[in-house]
Amino acid sequence: MPPYTCITNTPMEHHSNWERFEEPHRSCLIALSAFLQREPYQLELRTQYGMPFFLHKEKRICYLWYHQKLKKPYIGWVDGNLLDDMELLSENRSRMKILLLEPEQDLPINKIKKLLNKALAIAHPKKRL
Repeated sequence: MPPYTCITNTPMEHHSNWERFEEPHRSCLIALSAFLQREPYQLELRTQYGMPFFLHKEKRICYLWYHQKLKKPYIGWVDGNLLDDMELLSENRSRMKILLLEPEQDLPINKIKKLLNKALAIAHPKKRL
């Protein structure tokens, strides 16, 4: 199986939601969704606020959406205000930040992994003794 192929446990409602986008935006969103649901992350895809959110142990981590003005897909990080990365945009949001994606290019997997690991650590801090 190619590394970021669509997997079968992704609810079809989200794929049909992304069908309204033209290529390569559609493929970008589907590939990113598949990546987020794979090992070791195994994020659960759920619709909340009419958007596809990815949760880990019932905590919202990120969501996928499309920036209407810039015409680009993006990952919205729920606790983006706690993520320190120069490429994240807040756009007048107090808590969330977004990472814009270039659908004509390969996904920035290493950057996404780094941000995802930080977001998971924020969502599930280790308990202090």
